[in-house]
Amino acid sequence: NYVHQVRSRVLQHFNTTSKDYSVIFTSGCTAALKLVAETFRWRPQTEGEAGSHLCYLTDSHTSVVGMRGLTSTLGVAALPVSSQELKTRAKDGIQEEDVICQTPHLFCYPAQSNFSGRKYPLSHVEGIRARRLYPACDLQGRWFVLLDAASYVTCSSLNLQDCPADFIPISFYKIFGFPTGLGALLVRNDAAGILRKTYFGGGTAAAYLSGENYYVPAENISDRFEDGTVSFLDIIALNHGFESLYRITGNMHNIQQHTFGLARYTYTLLSSLCHGNGRPVAQIYAEGQFESPITQGAILNFNLLDSSGQIVGYSQVDRMASLFNIHLRTGCFCNTGACQAFLGITDQQMKRNLQAGHVCGDGVDLVDGQPTGSVRVSFGYMSTFEDCQKFLSFVAECFVMKPVTVNRARLQELKAARESSDRPDELPPVNGFIKERQTGVEKSSSKASQQEFGHVGPSHGKTLTNIYVYPVKSCAAFEVHDWPVGPLGLLYDRGWMVVNGNGVCLSQKRESRLCLIRPQVHLPSNKLFLQASGMDTISVPLEDDVSFHTSSQMCHSKVCGDRVETFDCGDEAAAWLSLFLGQPCRLIRQRPGLTREMKKRSDEGDFDQPSSAASSFLSLVNEAQYLMISRASVELIQNLMSNRFECEMFAIKRFRANLVIAGAEPFEEDNWSHLIIGNTRFTVAGPCGRCQMIGIDQDTGTRTKEPLVTLSAHRSGKVTFGVYLTHQAPEDFVSVLSVGSVVQMESHDH
Repeated sequence: NYVHQVRSRVLQHFNTTSKDYSVIFTSGCTAALKLVAETFRWRPQTEGEAGSHLCYLTDSHTSVVGMRGLTSTLGVAALPVSSQELKTRAKDGIQEEDVICQTPHLFCYPAQSNFSGRKYPLSHVEGIRARRLYPACDLQGRWFVLLDAASYVTCSSLNLQDCPADFIPISFYKIFGFPTGLGALLVRNDAAGILRKTYFGGGTAAAYLSGENYYVPAENISDRFEDGTVSFLDIIALNHGFESLYRITGNMHNIQQHTFGLARYTYTLLSSLCHGNGRPVAQIYAEGQFESPITQGAILNFNLLDSSGQIVGYSQVDRMASLFNIHLRTGCFCNTGACQAFLGITDQQMKRNLQAGHVCGDGVDLVDGQPTGSVRVSFGYMSTFEDCQKFLSFVAECFVMKPVTVNRARLQELKAARESSDRPDELPPVNGFIKERQTGVEKSSSKASQQEFGHVGPSHGKTLTNIYVYPVKSCAAFEVHDWPVGPLGLLYDRGWMVVNGNGVCLSQKRESRLCLIRPQVHLPSNKLFLQASGMDTISVPLEDDVSFHTSSQMCHSKVCGDRVETFDCGDEAAAWLSLFLGQPCRLIRQRPGLTREMKKRSDEGDFDQPSSAASSFLSLVNEAQYLMISRASVELIQNLMSNRFECEMFAIKRFRANLVIAGAEPFEEDNWSHLIIGNTRFTVAGPCGRCQMIGIDQDTGTRTKEPLVTLSAHRSGKVTFGVYLTHQAPEDFVSVLSVGSVVQMESHDH
């Protein structure tokens, strides 16, 4: 049948046949690893005999390390092994003193590190099985090897005739990009007996009795371990994947040469790139210097450095890259061991980071000034040389203090060290994207340039010039002259939000037309009005209406990871929003009396966890009660943009601040700790990390890369602008802010 044909095609790709290996289809590589952990014949330790060991290289994916979670319940010892131990503790000669001992052990290691792209010798398979390498040389028994090939086989050829590993988990979407949710476990037939299946589902039993504990497993290895109906449509699609892969590329060797050439070119230039003051732009995490595709895969892992040598948080890099349609991976890439080793993060630091609120997959990139992860660029067979240039241009444009320079001595060193390749052996054309960026913003790196381009406010004092309320989250601003403030911030600010048909909050990053909806709060009539071009004006009540709430549907939503309890504002508002936005939408409001606590910030300004101190309470805002910006800072960015590009000025409302002040010097607000506006005292909670939302024209909804690119270039990649403010106030606290109020501040220096 077709599925059988695909199994043969998979084995052919790895230069083997069904005589030696079986293909067990799984939902992915992780499921394949879990299958081995669940079915391996682990032997617990007894008084008379040593137990099994699960050993794994510390440079392993989470799904490999996670196998110990299952084996530990069986009394199996877990032994992490570093790459240095694997080398330095190797022994010569095959051990023969324990041929009688049949205790099974499993050693797991990656053919290629998914963190750094380092390729580990495939010869380790035989070295472990023959007990020439640590830890096999120190532990008696039978050794089996699991070779995690998920990262390796994306761009490299795996020949199972030369590397007869016992278990090889793979993921097909990492090879073809499709289909997701389909992987396989390749099992060496001679080793299949060490796997014992206890559960049996449809198709896995040759025979069984329902009234008696009698069960005979299917004879065929694949049938025995594939529970239920396999994903046969996705499996059949693999044939098309192999056909396309070979038709486009010829063979895996060509893919390896192509992708390694791109990775080495990018590594060579990125590692040589310097700021205008001569400091390096990147810190690269690799074992060697990309000398050969035998030892290095098409993965480049790094962190960017600013002109003072400080690491730029990976979240900043990721946000900027998305504007250039560049897809990066950031964080620890599900490989904590390699992340700790390369970044120098101790076990205690990892635990402290968790206590500070950092978990895998979040955006907390710096804790106490130290990185929690890095940036990874991976190349595939569809990647091009133009992709490399686009990425390098992006780095030079957004994260390098001008003028961009290159360490020529470093380039010559890499040229001398590298082996000959398919490409002409000459230096990369570095000037192609550097010279054209040596004008424009290089002056902005000095304080003098701020006075040359920026606006210096009046020295006699600072005043509040604008107050903006955003009643509906991500919709247009409502400008006021005087406005009440309460325990949640400006009255009715972000009190409502729009959700899609699945109940997910819409923002301008997903639906830019939200900025064309103009909410207005009319206090005398107790109504919120919604207006938009070509639409009739509608209204919803402002104040709490018990009967309305009772008849309205309660629902739960999320804002920045926090669960909020809300109620629906009715069908009229839903129909109005759905018609204007062209998709099913509802207007919901935060339930009265229920609030969110503001999260405390780390020293680097990242929000972590709810503060244990006197808390400030939030409406549906993202991170803090107020956002304040300075007119001088905006004007500086405008002038920098006009010097770099022939572009029109953008409106101050792009930054969607609540409060705008005049009279300060550009970015002076970065150093404030507290300020008083009128008779209300505020605490500065930290800088606002700007996202692509400020690239949306608030009058038209169109998207641009500016002013993000200029902001990043001027501030050495730290894409922050404006500061968050907060104040603690009791529930009955009400004050009024007025345009023209004097602003007094305290700085961190004081």
